[in-house]
Amino acid sequence: MGGKLGWYIRTAASRKMRRAKMNSAFPDWQTILALQGGAAATLTGLVFVAVSLNLARIMTVPGLPGRAAESILQLMQVFFVATAILVPGQPVWLMGVELLAVAVASWIAQTSAQVRYAKTRRGHPWSWLIPRVALTQFATIPFAVAGIGLWLGNVDFIYWTVPGFVFSFTAAMMSAWVLLIEILR
Repeated sequence: MGGKLGWYIRTAASRKMRRAKMNSAFPDWQTILALQGGAAATLTGLVFVAVSLNLARIMTVPGLPGRAAESILQLMQVFFVATAILVPGQPVWLMGVELLAVAVASWIAQTSAQVRYAKTRRGHPWSWLIPRVALTQFATIPFAVAGIGLWLGNVDFIYWTVPGFVFSFTAAMMSAWVLLIEILR
C-alpha cells in the first residue's frame, strides 16, 4: 500500500504495537503491585487509628507528629508507586517520571520532619533518630532509582521497587509501633 492511506495504516499499526508493549511491560507484576497498593492503603488506615487513639500524647512529645506523618507518607508512597505502575497504556518513561516524583516528594517531606526533630530533640538519644533516617533513605532511594531507570526506558529497573516496598513497610510499621505502643511507656 502506498500513499497517505498506507502511511496512516502503518503508523496506526506501529502505535498499536507500541501501546501493546507498554501495556504488557509488567504483566507479571500486576498481582504484586495490587497487593502492595492494597496493603499500603489498609495499613494507612490503621496508622490513622493509632494516631487518633494517642493524638493528645503525640502532640506533646517533640518529633512524634513528624513521625506520624512519616509513617503515613511511607505507606502512601507505596500506594502511589503501585498505582502509577498499574495505570494501563502509559509509556514506561512516564511511569519513571511518576515514580521519581513520588520518591522525591516523599523524601523531601520526611527529611524535613527529621531535620525539625533533630533540632528539637533535647534529651533524646541519637539512637531514636538514626534508624529513622536510615529507613527513610532505604525506603525512598530505591523508588527514585526505579524512576530514573524507567524514565530512561530500562524496564529492568522495576526490580528496584521491591526493596522500596520492603523498607517502606518496615519503616512505617516501626513508626506505628512507637505511636501506638512505645508512647504509653
